[in-house]
Amino acid sequence: MDNPLTQDIGPRRGRLLVFGGPYSNLQALQALKAIADRLQIPAGNIICTGDIVGYCAQPEAAVQFVQDWGIHAIQGNVEQNIIRGEDDCGCNFAEGSRCDLLSRAWFPYAVRSLSAGSVAWLSTLPLQLSFRYAGKAVAVLHGAATGIADFVFASTPWPVKETSFAATGAEVILAGHAGLPFADARAGHYWLNAGVIGMPANDGTPRVWYLLLDDTDGRFSYTFHAFTYDNGWANELMLANGLPDSYAHTLLTGIWDNCEILPAAEKALQGQAIVLHEEANELKGSCPSLNRSKQALM
Repeated sequence: MDNPLTQDIGPRRGRLLVFGGPYSNLQALQALKAIADRLQIPAGNIICTGDIVGYCAQPEAAVQFVQDWGIHAIQGNVEQNIIRGEDDCGCNFAEGSRCDLLSRAWFPYAVRSLSAGSVAWLSTLPLQLSFRYAGKAVAVLHGAATGIADFVFASTPWPVKETSFAATGAEVILAGHAGLPFADARAGHYWLNAGVIGMPANDGTPRVWYLLLDDTDGRFSYTFHAFTYDNGWANELMLANGLPDSYAHTLLTGIWDNCEILPAAEKALQGQAIVLHEEANELKGSCPSLNRSKQALM
């Protein structure tokens, strides 16, 4: 039986690690767990914003890895449609678009690859999480409160984001689905997207992203971090299993096959390396803005 729509996981303390979209990329998951272990962040303080399953070659292994890790996770649109037995990924791609056509290759592969046990476990994941952290109400959702596959980006107008704050009662929203790391903070409310680890962020580098939250001295702060992993092996596995070579190529180049889902502001930044300000906190009254540079972060 599915868990309720929203699961309250109780108050969290200490550093939290947040990440999105493993997309069946086992190599990225393994690298991120090594980072979490090195930082000594326990599984109970790690959150995945959904789409454990996706474009890459090892959906069953990725699901098993997340399950064994014991972290908090929610369903993304991909998990939701797998559980429902749908024949598409539910990604909100325009019908007949390039993303839609490519999904007709990777989504059936993912469905075929998953065991009944893994699908049953995915069905236990909630659609949203809630908790308190550093004195703030936090909600974790995949797309938006208005829809699991709604795309919300840095350039998305603030009134659109306000709808999700009102619906959840949260002061902090940790979201996924968009594929790009960003923060937007106004009037004491924070929309934070950790980005995804399964695919690069369309910035011309193979790096992938996660987010750290900190409550030192009871103050809320956050930092974005990029890392690399064995993307060459992930690429080879995709090609060996007949998955779209354009997505496999993205693992190496950091450039998306297309920008169909992106607003104009984000489209204009394709191929420019993301540089996120190191830190922001409520005392400074600021947040990391998404900037681009032609020089990748080292």
